[in-house]
Amino acid sequence: MDFLNECAGYFQGLQERICASLEELDGSCRFREDRWEREGGGGGRTRILTGGSVFEKAGVNFSQVRGQLSEEFARQIPGEGRDFSATGISLVLHPQNPMVPAVHANFRFLTKGGKEWFGGGSDLTPYYLYREDVVHFHRIWKQVCDRHQPVADYQRFKKWCDEYFFLPHRGEARGVGGIFFDYLEGDRARTFAFVRDCADSFLDAYLPVARKRKDERFTAAQRAFQEFRRGRYVEFNLLYDRGTIFGLKTGGRIESILMSLPPVVRWLYDFQPAAGSREAELLEFLKPQDWIVGA
Repeated sequence: MDFLNECAGYFQGLQERICASLEELDGSCRFREDRWEREGGGGGRTRILTGGSVFEKAGVNFSQVRGQLSEEFARQIPGEGRDFSATGISLVLHPQNPMVPAVHANFRFLTKGGKEWFGGGSDLTPYYLYREDVVHFHRIWKQVCDRHQPVADYQRFKKWCDEYFFLPHRGEARGVGGIFFDYLEGDRARTFAFVRDCADSFLDAYLPVARKRKDERFTAAQRAFQEFRRGRYVEFNLLYDRGTIFGLKTGGRIESILMSLPPVVRWLYDFQPAAGSREAELLEFLKPQDWIVGA
């Protein structure tokens, strides 16, 4: 429990730092905070910013929960018995400007029975591709992983991310990836050091991109394409996302679980972008590739 509380204290501080940086970048809005308690044990702090000049919706959640899993869900999670505990931070940022990519990050520590592990990662979802932005994002995560070998392996975690953030029913990726890892065990101190370095590096990975693109001009048609692509985000989060499923299966707070969903979305029937357009270019790049070779 002492180590769980240590992790929780770190994640709470991280939430403070990230929210402060996002408010500074946005410049027009502040986060609303909701503190909540879980009936089975624990609770959290949900922070939401809406209608900002940069972020249409930004959510940065902290939670520390404990209790018992259902018999059915317990069989799907490593470790004996049904008792579990979990703490972590999860964030999703949906920008106003379609030239600014959406981003997701999650870092967590869980226990069940005698098992304990870390999970997490961060991935980028652009609507209009700027290759240098994707290269920057991936380069930051590679640098973090390289500092923590052999606990971390960028190529392995990148591949894991590409495979995880994939929509099988669409046959396409949600975005351009990043890193993803789960069930990291072993040397607790070294693994936690890696997770902290990842979490501390999130702002370095994303803020320069958002800052560079937030004032770019865009058309109504480009905004509509952003809303169309957001539909893929919704589909993934409701059908496949482990965090969403875990929250729903463990009696989490629904408003906090679904804060990841964008505020304005559209689904178009059989939409096909014009050949040679920037929209078509994006779809061509939504496939696993090495973004930083030679960059």
